[in-house]
Amino acid sequence: MSRASSVFTIPPGENFVAALARQLLTETAGDPLALSAMLILLPTRRAARALREAFLAEANGRPLLLPRMRPLGDVDDDDPSLGDAPASDVAPAIAPLRRRLLLARLIMGLDDAQGGARTAEQAVPLGEELARLLDQVQIEELSFDDLQTLVPDDYAEHWQVTLRFLSLLTEHWPTILRSEGALDPAERRGILLATQAEAWRTTPPDYPIIAAGSTGSIPATRRLLQVVAGLPRGRLILPGLDRAMDAESREALEESHPQWGLFRLLDALEIAPHQVPLWPGTHEVPRAGLIAEAMRPAATTDAWRDLKAEAMRDSINGITRIDCPGPQDEAAVIALRLRAALEEPGKTAALVTPDRDLARRVTSALRRFGIDIDDSAGTPLTLTEPGAFLLLTAIMVAEDFAPHATLAALKHPLASGGMETSAFRRLVRRLDRDLLRGPRPAPGIAGLRNLPRVDGDFRAWLDRLDAITAPLVAALAKPTSLHAILEAHIDCAEKLAADIATDGAARLWAGDAGTTASSFVLELAEAADKDVLPPITGAGYPSLLRTLMRDAVVRPSWGKHPRLAIWGPLEARLQQADVLILGGLNEGTWPSETLADPWMSRPMRVRFGLPAPERRIGLSAHDFAQAAAAPEVILTRAERVGGTPTVPSRWLMRLDAVLAACGLDKLPRDPRWLSWHEAMDRPAETPEPPRPPAPCPPLAARPRRLPVTAIELWRRDPYALYAQRILRLRALDPIDADPDAAEYGTVVHKAFDAFLRLYPNGPLPRDAETQLLAQGEAAFGDAFARPGVWAFWWPRFQRIAHWFIEKEIERRQLLAQASTEVSGTLTFAAPGGDFIVEAKADRVDRQADGSLIVIDYKTGAVPKAKEVEAGFAPQLPLEGAIAVNGGFTDIPAGTVLALLYWQLSGGATPGKERAASAKIDANALIREALEGLSALVAAFDDPATAYQARPHPTYVPRYSDYLHLARVKEWSSGEEGE
Repeated sequence: MSRASSVFTIPPGENFVAALARQLLTETAGDPLALSAMLILLPTRRAARALREAFLAEANGRPLLLPRMRPLGDVDDDDPSLGDAPASDVAPAIAPLRRRLLLARLIMGLDDAQGGARTAEQAVPLGEELARLLDQVQIEELSFDDLQTLVPDDYAEHWQVTLRFLSLLTEHWPTILRSEGALDPAERRGILLATQAEAWRTTPPDYPIIAAGSTGSIPATRRLLQVVAGLPRGRLILPGLDRAMDAESREALEESHPQWGLFRLLDALEIAPHQVPLWPGTHEVPRAGLIAEAMRPAATTDAWRDLKAEAMRDSINGITRIDCPGPQDEAAVIALRLRAALEEPGKTAALVTPDRDLARRVTSALRRFGIDIDDSAGTPLTLTEPGAFLLLTAIMVAEDFAPHATLAALKHPLASGGMETSAFRRLVRRLDRDLLRGPRPAPGIAGLRNLPRVDGDFRAWLDRLDAITAPLVAALAKPTSLHAILEAHIDCAEKLAADIATDGAARLWAGDAGTTASSFVLELAEAADKDVLPPITGAGYPSLLRTLMRDAVVRPSWGKHPRLAIWGPLEARLQQADVLILGGLNEGTWPSETLADPWMSRPMRVRFGLPAPERRIGLSAHDFAQAAAAPEVILTRAERVGGTPTVPSRWLMRLDAVLAACGLDKLPRDPRWLSWHEAMDRPAETPEPPRPPAPCPPLAARPRRLPVTAIELWRRDPYALYAQRILRLRALDPIDADPDAAEYGTVVHKAFDAFLRLYPNGPLPRDAETQLLAQGEAAFGDAFARPGVWAFWWPRFQRIAHWFIEKEIERRQLLAQASTEVSGTLTFAAPGGDFIVEAKADRVDRQADGSLIVIDYKTGAVPKAKEVEAGFAPQLPLEGAIAVNGGFTDIPAGTVLALLYWQLSGGATPGKERAASAKIDANALIREALEGLSALVAAFDDPATAYQARPHPTYVPRYSDYLHLARVKEWSSGEEGE
């Protein structure tokens, strides 16, 4: 039989599996057993499932004996042969995780000069790249024998290092495979396909064999397809063959063209494209002509000048392009269009995209409508509850129960620690709120036990956690085998996942995600059972686990929606929906970016025989061409991603170029979907503009006593004072806080106070600077254990100490007494009753003539003079007022000679003295501050006066804990002053 009579094509625009099932049901209509006698070879398991569903749909629910369906791309031990050829003599394929670990061990055995890696977490990713190269070489049926001659000796040294690195695959890997009694998956698949091809060539089967949907891009698959096409009862059905391509274009084809692989297959079959008939019952659609022209080789695009507008006008019917501002908008528009398809009974719709992020966004957006959709690519295990829990527990222990890691693990929904879940949650919230705020505690559970406010109940809970995690803590405490760490980790995770009523294993491994996680753990345990890696460190275990878990994917046991789906481009090649949305059409996404080979340059790949990176673009182009020819197609893209402008996919630009060459407009745009998406979140009525909060508490609730620091806040932001002093709201300290500037300022004040109490007057000793540094060391105390304190803050203090002593020696000539950290109050009458202002002055110096100088230490920013003069930085003038009125303990009343700021930065200029104002003398500032405070108190003693948020935009606080509570960003113009 002529091969030409057994080769068909199903053109773009046809539902491939539906057309195949429909015709085979027609052919076997009179014999219910004829269909079951057939063998159908398909590219993937997903394609086999799609064909099975197509048979059921075409049969309208009547019972069928389906044909045998075998995936060419997924030959494994569960399905040992395609047809009649036995596979028992072929060694099994090595498990993927086992191969990755073995390759990582080889890499760890190399020294640095050979490109080795010191740790497993570094070696495993390199092993994955080696495995990828190994698969490419075996798929293309090449040999590593000529690898040493691939690079001349005069090439760059790093290529020589690469060759020494690749010697792992030539010198060591074959020996390891033999010891494992296994083969690489690609090699095994090639052997099985070759064995089956030879069996059918030698003894043609007496039952029909149909190979459908494959492009023959793999040599072993291509030879098998050749054999099938030559069998007496064999048929080959190609997807989307361009039968009308002119000879000039065929000569100019490159690997990036969608027809490259199909034409290579036809050349092997010695069949011309125009000799291939359409599969019975199918027909070519006008869109196919437009797609073919858009994919035309660049060298022959001059043919576009001969295109007729009439011929192309019909091809754009049913195709729409939507350019969205960003990825979120694109996902929302796609979700809205998928939802709209459900308004028509029986109508189906699908998103086709290689962009996993877009697929996840669409899945999330559809939940707004209460729709769960089936994403064929599944969900990465690391993003599921059990996968995340395994990673978080590993990180918690590996980081010695650091605050963030501990809270992340213990707040996970699966964490119950063998207790009632609600009781466990209460203890975790207490750990968060009361114990882990502020600087990091000492490492381990012991560090948590030693925290203040740990009572008996909480200590018992920590003891329980200690018992649960102790084996994993011990396993990670020193280099240990991966198998031993994994056993301890799973034991820890299961015990931590248990609640009072349910075993931890039952909770951890439940559902589709739990099943996938369990399979991954079992495979990893089996792969690591012989100490396949050298002992690994505890610090590297979480990243190693994350890397190994990366390829594990969770897929639902059944489809989530019968009429909506998300497909990858390969799945969409053989099936179709009434509405197809092709999403993520930007360069670098679809088609994906052609990354450089980590092992070989482009010329080296060519000499070695590996395909150019553009072949992947060709396969991607074929998938796009198949999907874009569907009856109703929507093409979407995001104009900006992460704030960066994007480039439209080359295929979008080519489609527009073809239409422009015909004198037609660009692809039709449909702005309605973006408008509807925006309208969904737009309120029906224009809301009133938000206004700043202005609460009016009763007079009895308003404060009658405030420190001078609060007076400044009152002037700048009354609402913040209301929240702080009346509502008594306090911001929680950050978790795992580093020593900040405020803490440093406290330490500096403490050191100066201790020094001046030793030497309040008179000359300083010769070793004054040494003594001040000693006081500084005592003030810093345990903070020295933090590297940031020692490296950053202490050198600053040393410079400040030198400046302080020099300044102090100068001041001692007129100084009678230096008083530090002195408390004082001032009481005055107000409409609502007496008001008390209080202060703790950093320093008040009494001069020999009885006058006073008030000094404020500032380790941060010093108030600007204009702020002091305007009354918005009244702290120092009010302290002067207290001094004038004798309000400070043990300091007699006196005239204030000066109000000074000492700016103690510790930088290039360690210290600097500055008067509160260069224009207004100290006594005038004091008088104005008292008048301003009296007016402020009187105003707020009126119950109608509101505590407004930031009433003076020019003088807003430098920092506030209450911005979110006041919802400043909602009503602020964004033009407030510094």
